[in-house]
Amino acid sequence: MTVPRVPGARLRHGRVSLALSFFVQGAVFALLVTRIPAIQDRYGISDALLPAFLAAIPVLAGVGSVGTEQLVKRVRPSRVLRCAQPVVCLALLAVGAVGSMAQVAVALAVFGLSVGALDASMNMLGVSLQRAYGRSIMLGFHAAYSLGGIVGASLAWAGAHWQLSLVLLYGPVVAVLVPLALIVGRWFVDRERSDAAGGQEGAAAAVAPLAMRLLLPLCLVMAFAYIGDSTVSNWSAKYLQDVLGSSEQLATVPYNVYMVTTLLGRAVGDLGVRRFGAVAVVRTGTVVAAGGFAVVAAAPGAWAGMAGFTLLGLGLCVIVPQTFAAAGRYAFERHGPGASDMAVARLNIFNYVGFLIGSPLVGALGDAWSYRGAMLVPMVLVLVTLVYARSFGAPEARYGDGYERPRTADVG
Repeated sequence: MTVPRVPGARLRHGRVSLALSFFVQGAVFALLVTRIPAIQDRYGISDALLPAFLAAIPVLAGVGSVGTEQLVKRVRPSRVLRCAQPVVCLALLAVGAVGSMAQVAVALAVFGLSVGALDASMNMLGVSLQRAYGRSIMLGFHAAYSLGGIVGASLAWAGAHWQLSLVLLYGPVVAVLVPLALIVGRWFVDRERSDAAGGQEGAAAAVAPLAMRLLLPLCLVMAFAYIGDSTVSNWSAKYLQDVLGSSEQLATVPYNVYMVTTLLGRAVGDLGVRRFGAVAVVRTGTVVAAGGFAVVAAAPGAWAGMAGFTLLGLGLCVIVPQTFAAAGRYAFERHGPGASDMAVARLNIFNYVGFLIGSPLVGALGDAWSYRGAMLVPMVLVLVTLVYARSFGAPEARYGDGYERPRTADVG
């Protein structure tokens, strides 16, 4: 089976448009999660009921990802993404604009389902575009997501600072992002199916069964990475303030630093993969992330704790994009483009599994034991990645043996 050739200009346009899509999603998601307290106050959601609302989003996102796996057997991932992204943006606006708790529950449900479809289809396109390039570009897409998250969180801060209502905050942002999503969607580059030209081999490969047990190591890596990520997003401020004795203002800094270092690590990560290989980059990221958790757990004060969270951003940032790339590559090698999309959709579910498990796990351990000790648990889970690091190996030796590498002039 050969990697399909796509004209260079089309590849470049596809790469830029997909990066913008990742950026939009990062901004929208940050605008939602950073304004959860305001959403709770607006609709009178009790502290007892809030966890159910928050848990419903990743659960429904998982359902959306499962549905996307079935949908892309009939519809190209680019079409799914073009439809899902405006829906996600409009659902965000609905969260700030509706008038009752029941209505906001529906809006959040739509948000969750469409986010699952969006995340799955977006990463499907990223994996197939990287395959067409013949070199690592997946980390760059996730860097765009991190940049969007920083922009979204900054807009949310401005909205809180100026005491804007949710609809006044979300309305102008959505008015910009929906047209942007619709415009960039015109240049998405899909996989090229050999069955589109009448080949029977491609059609058979697209529907070949994919053994879940063979993806399980990568699924575990994905879940453990997101347990680590959710630990930072949900507990860094509380840990710095309650355990390390920082001020309330200083306690807001670690997550911002984590986001910035995640962006920086992903921005240069593709260069590292091209130079040293995915296995080496993932191993290094795993060790750095584990070291970050160790520093956080042992930190004598707030500044040492922030240094630990900085290391976490630099380490964890490479694992998730490379896990998507490895799963897509594995499935493509054995069953073709259709199986690659299936693998990405299934792997994406464990993104939400890790998100669901991480925060309650650390909270329960912190209450029952200590928060310093609780930080060691995601450290151990992240270190499991070292056991499966060889699964991330790029099939460079196989180019020229059934694979055709695009020329540098073609991909620019």
